[in-house]
Amino acid sequence: MESTTSAAAAADLADPPLPAAGDDDPAALAERFEPAAAEELVAWALDRYAGRLALVTSLQAEGVVLLDLAHRLAGGRPGGLDGLLRVVSLDTGRLHPETYDLVDRVRERFGVEVELVFPEAAAVEALVRRAGPNLFYASPEARRECCRVRKVEPLARALAPFDAWLTGLRRGQSAARRATPKIGLDGNDRTGRRFKLAPLADWSEERVWRHVRERGLPYHPLYDQGYRSIGCAPCSRPSRPAEPARAGRWWWESDEARECGLHLVTIGVGGTRAGANGGRP
Repeated sequence: MESTTSAAAAADLADPPLPAAGDDDPAALAERFEPAAAEELVAWALDRYAGRLALVTSLQAEGVVLLDLAHRLAGGRPGGLDGLLRVVSLDTGRLHPETYDLVDRVRERFGVEVELVFPEAAAVEALVRRAGPNLFYASPEARRECCRVRKVEPLARALAPFDAWLTGLRRGQSAARRATPKIGLDGNDRTGRRFKLAPLADWSEERVWRHVRERGLPYHPLYDQGYRSIGCAPCSRPSRPAEPARAGRWWWESDEARECGLHLVTIGVGGTRAGANGGRP
């Protein structure tokens, strides 16, 4: 199949992408792409899954970097990603106002549609009536139930048409994410066939921000107020000095509990089981 990405753009960014791996064996792909540059994995994904690939982002710095890489590989033109990649973002109903402003800035910068995905209104209404609007403070279980209704289930619906998706997960974000593979199976996909790609898994926070500054990319203004991880407004706060990047998320819980359920078990390098939830279902 002829590549639909720009060969010139790919040459400017990285070496030619690795060839597709026949039967898409998860362990083989994880091993093959572990030493690969982020640009190589993104370029391969655009070719391999053209039209069946999503970039899922909460518009934090990592997601904008991934969009920038994909946009440049597609030629850097408005609409250049049409037919290759769709950009998906979860609107939980509890986001910061600045997040919505950033959606418009990203649309303008890259000439892409940011598809906002919403939870089922009836499910949110039932949850709030039963447990209150701020149930997430009551217990880790209540918080995960809120995340399930507002994030996990909507994303599962949104990803149904796709064979693969890109995420900005990095190993340095938290202890729970240290084993994140660059490519593996999506632990939330009940069919067991959808791939999940984390091209920036081995990037440092400093490298992400160097790319943002060098490229003049739009970024969330709350970063300038000390936030290092930005999600729902009631569940995010600025990080304190020397804290990990995600310490400002659900800060009232233990470190082990600070995942929403979007990033479950995947196939890691060498076929081992690993994931952002440390192997827990």
